[in-house]
Amino acid sequence: QVQLVQSGGGFVQTGGSLSLSCSVSGSVEGIKVMGWFRQKPGQQREFVARTPTGGKTEYSAYVTGRFTCSRDIARNMVFLQMNTLVPDDTAVYYCAAVADTIYWGQGVQVTVSS
Repeated sequence: QVQLVQSGGGFVQTGGSLSLSCSVSGSVEGIKVMGWFRQKPGQQREFVARTPTGGKTEYSAYVTGRFTCSRDIARNMVFLQMNTLVPDDTAVYYCAAVADTIYWGQGVQVTVSS
């Protein structure tokens, strides 16, 4: 079992920045990939970024160049730095860990005003 607890998010104006954190506990040694997803109102959850253990971080086309996903394995944490935010980034953001199955954080709201 893996538990993920998120923090961060909030409200920001267009062009602003926010950061998200995700603290991981439990059977962390089995985690293969950590990443971030988001869910906009009325839409399905979509991929934002992922960082495989020992691999290269990948981003969706919508956030490339604006978001940075990083992982601190020693502290069992993963981060998402979001810059140059736009209203279309408004969503609930979830961190995720892939081990024997996929585990989710509780989600945090990010709201970007125009």
